Amino acid sequence: MRKSEPAGAHDDAVRDAGRIRLDKWLWAARFYKTRTLAAQAIDTGQARQNGDRVKAAHVVRAGDTVSVRRQGLVWCVAVIAVSDRRGSADVAAALYRELDESVTARNEESLRRKAEAAVQTTFPGRPTKRQRRKLADFLNEA
Repeated sequence: MRKSEPAGAHDDAVRDAGRIRLDKWLWAARFYKTRTLAAQAIDTGQARQNGDRVKAAHVVRAGDTVSVRRQGLVWCVAVIAVSDRRGSADVAAALYRELDESVTARNEESLRRKAEAAVQTTFPGRPTKRQRRKLADFLNEA
């Protein structure tokens, strides 16, 4: 004997076809490696929907804007499509379009970081025995 579907189950599936949880969408769009990491980012406010802090189970629809902050960089994207499956990078890139101001802000921040890193001195670590002898000779000449 076959189990029957609950009344209205098919209607719910059709109604929810264009909607998905925010944590699942962030995972499918490859912003985070796991859904757990996506949910943690949402809980800490690093991922926001339409500028507001929401819960991980909040529904994402096409047309929404999602902002993701990772390692000091911010991605502001417009949701184009929703998917609950994690595919290749090409498929994930088709789910969203990054906003122009987000691209320019991210590029400026990366250029600033590169310039800052170029100015900072790097220490190679502990001097070798040869370098220590040269330094001692130099200091003893005076």
